[in-house]
Amino acid sequence: MDRLTYLFIANAAALTGLCGYLVFLALRQNALEARCRRLEALGGDN
Repeated sequence: MDRLTYLFIANAAALTGLCGYLVFLALRQNALEARCRRLEALGGDN
């Protein structure tokens, strides 16, 4: 394989990792927002 192929594979791997991390952050944000809503429904201030 030539260098261009390796560069393409490296870029694809980096973008896949970045997209995976963004999905992880979105899921984590949804979980934290749900937790905040539950705490507010219980009348908790913390």
